Amino acid sequence: MVWRGRNSPKDRFFAALVYVLPLIEVMGFGSFLFLELPFLQPIFAIPLSPFLLVYSPLERSIPFFGLIVFFVLLLTVVRNDRIVHFIRFNTMQAILLTIFTSLCEALLQLFGLGDRLTNLSSPLTWGVLFSIIFIAVVSASIYAIVQSARGLYAEVPLISDAAYSQVRY
Repeated sequence: MVWRGRNSPKDRFFAALVYVLPLIEVMGFGSFLFLELPFLQPIFAIPLSPFLLVYSPLERSIPFFGLIVFFVLLLTVVRNDRIVHFIRFNTMQAILLTIFTSLCEALLQLFGLGDRLTNLSSPLTWGVLFSIIFIAVVSASIYAIVQSARGLYAEVPLISDAAYSQVRY
């Protein structure tokens, strides 16, 4: 999308920050990739470690924490017309990436493969599937972070169209 005016550095920071959520949520899918390429785990986990220190204990101790985060972001950011469109759009896009990750996890559990997310002795086929999901979400998130830092709207196929339809001008 074209630039909708100038975005302040603060707007750019908050627009990029929301993409930490899908990166945290997709970590479980990266277990096979981290096992095969161990040097990738610190590259991925170290920048996220401050967020993981806060998010992980809350996720374990508060029932439906992910759902609560979803509604808080949706109602306080995406539906708030006083917040800049740039931040609202990026927040919605990050929420949609997180929903995609959750849907993949739910489908795998539906087919009896949910335990394979933590079971590293799974067949190579499932490892490849988990790695593809991981790489797709991480790639989209990193692309969106870079574009947000530049003050541009990230155009992620399918996700951006859905985000545009949900964010009011």
